Amino acid sequence: MQFPDPPRRKPPESIVPMINVVFLLLIFFLMTAQIAPPDPFEIDPPDSAQAGDPAEGEFTLYLGASGALAYRDARGEDAAFAALQGDKAAYCAKGGCSEDVPPPPLVLRADASVPGAALAALMPRLAQAGFSEIQLVTVPR
Repeated sequence: MQFPDPPRRKPPESIVPMINVVFLLLIFFLMTAQIAPPDPFEIDPPDSAQAGDPAEGEFTLYLGASGALAYRDARGEDAAFAALQGDKAAYCAKGGCSEDVPPPPLVLRADASVPGAALAALMPRLAQAGFSEIQLVTVPR
């Protein structure tokens, strides 16, 4: 007596290609994401008729509501200026600036509640540090 072969079951779909696609997407997003360090302290930028929010520049200085200065990891006026001048000197030593080419503009992220007198007192010191162009970050009204 001959018995018919039992019907063959289809093998389950392999999920390996889907896992590969997920990992490729993960790698793509990790490679293209710009991971920026957090701001040193909370800043509420001033309002203006035109928004002047430049992208993060080579040099970004933070001025908090209390008048505290921060540059990268340096906190306090003296430490921030020392780190800023050190980074500017390193940038210029690599050939980033010369007699004809000034250093890139300094991006200033100041809080809206900082008095104008404190901001004006900061400008000569920034000019003395060698920054001829300063961009103040603002938000539209």
